[in-house]
Amino acid sequence: MSSVPRLVVAAPSSGSGKTTVATGLMAAFAARGLAVSPHKVGPDYIDPGYHALATGRVGRNLDSYLCGTELIGPLFAHGARGCDLAVVEGVMGLYDGAAGEGELASTAQVAKLLRAPVVLVVDASSQSRSVAALVHGFASWDPEVRVAGVILNKVGSDRHEAMLREALDASGVPVLGALRRAPQVGTPSRHLGLVPVAERRAEAVEAVAALAAQVGAGCDLDALFALARGAGALPGAAWDAAEAVGPSAAAQRTAPDGTTRPSTPPEASGGVRRVAVAGGPAFTFSYAEHAELLTAAGAEVVVFDPLRDERLPEGTGGLVIGGGFPEVYAPELSANEPLRKAVAELAFAGAPVAAECAGLLYLARELDGQPMCGVVDATARMHERLTLGYRDAVAVSDSVLAAAGTRMRGHEFHRTVVEPGAGPAPAWGVRAPERRVEGFVQSGVHASYLHTHWASEPGVARRFVERCLTS
Repeated sequence: MSSVPRLVVAAPSSGSGKTTVATGLMAAFAARGLAVSPHKVGPDYIDPGYHALATGRVGRNLDSYLCGTELIGPLFAHGARGCDLAVVEGVMGLYDGAAGEGELASTAQVAKLLRAPVVLVVDASSQSRSVAALVHGFASWDPEVRVAGVILNKVGSDRHEAMLREALDASGVPVLGALRRAPQVGTPSRHLGLVPVAERRAEAVEAVAALAAQVGAGCDLDALFALARGAGALPGAAWDAAEAVGPSAAAQRTAPDGTTRPSTPPEASGGVRRVAVAGGPAFTFSYAEHAELLTAAGAEVVVFDPLRDERLPEGTGGLVIGGGFPEVYAPELSANEPLRKAVAELAFAGAPVAAECAGLLYLARELDGQPMCGVVDATARMHERLTLGYRDAVAVSDSVLAAAGTRMRGHEFHRTVVEPGAGPAPAWGVRAPERRVEGFVQSGVHASYLHTHWASEPGVARRFVERCLTS
């Protein structure tokens, strides 16, 4: 049972100021000495980096499409354990979710699953009295969603604010803050959204401090905290990586009476399974639960930076290369020839290698004409079209991550193209937006554009670690 005070920051549409307000609230409450747990609805990797900077805690995602509705509460409770307050930033508009799936993966659905009040951030720059109709519509659309407060964003003047507040007096939804129109706080964007924290940490620290000051001055923090404390208790146990992974076949032995008992773990017999995880500015996309699952499965997780480290961590027996922006750093990644060779040698030795999106580009022969690792017989380049959306997928080939036939849900988000799009042994069969196969499975390598959340299929981590080389 989780009773952590919590609130969801939502908006009528994208571009209303959710990230500004949510990050500012997190930082403002943290500045008061509260332990704030940051969360983001949906598959976004970038906003959680700013949330982590604001709170000093790992930013976590809550995605009911990738993980299933049954895991939202447990994953939330896991992340918020021991905190004084949790702030959940929504995605898109309050009621927008997976295309053609009703409320699935919407902020509204997550708010209902968390029994959390919703604070609606409204861009008031081009309206006055109409704001009441807008808020009334959102507050009444789904009676199970409790829109409990409004924060007015991009307010023009004291007179404009007075008009907005007067209009909202009759709506029954209190105004909990009003933020003036101001130049965009230093959070630059590019082809996939905000520039990640890891690429501009000093500037990001300043930006988050400015957001904390702006939101703290314009919002009633006491009223917002009181609202969060009114969230109902959330039943059920917190998610636990060790329980999710369970004992592996390698960690069990059969006793004479037919029961299974723990066997000697590899580290106790002189073997260590060390998994190197790519990080640094070029590879910033990862879910916190992945490292937790790998650790629970018996691995020692070590982060390295492909831009700076010329060798893999000593004793690497498995490699995970997640998403990010290798296209921005292609010359630097290519220039690090010693590491590219080390990655190729590890892969060709049969060690398990899991590569998602950016990882796929890094394993290719070349990216925008720059030599990469050459593990996957394909070339990658930037493309004018954005590929974005949820995917239902089935494993086509047996791999270090999944047996053929395993079904998982994933997400694509890139402006690159890989040619060919699949190898002789594809990774996934994807149903939408068109039926196709994609990705590469060869020896111990699983490389694909698809981002998946391993909490939905924790056996992925166990299977991967069991195949790691020991040192």
